[in-house]
Amino acid sequence: MSDLFWLSDEQMARLEPFFPKSHGKPRVDDRRVLSGIIFINRNGLRWRDAPTEYGPHKTLYNRWKRWSEKGIFAQMLVGLAADHGETKTVMIDATYLKAHRTASSLGVKKGGVAA
Repeated sequence: MSDLFWLSDEQMARLEPFFPKSHGKPRVDDRRVLSGIIFINRNGLRWRDAPTEYGPHKTLYNRWKRWSEKGIFAQMLVGLAADHGETKTVMIDATYLKAHRTASSLGVKKGGVAA
């Protein structure tokens, strides 16, 4: 896949202050894992559909789950927004809605009569 997403050195340098300290066993490559998490979220993929270049899908999911529960990603967004220097309110919208293919027929009863 040539359209994989990779964080740059500059982007990693801005994110590293928000990383939690590693306890015991060192973490796998942060750039690879974070790039994979961003790729999955940007493309709306299931974890198991992650390209192999990002490593095992279970590693991506576990890091996302642990860091989400600890509020690491929220701290990253708040910190990056604060560093922006904007005096007005900065909003980040990560809304993504998906409707099931039968969602359009939910308002119609059997037999084609509208509710």
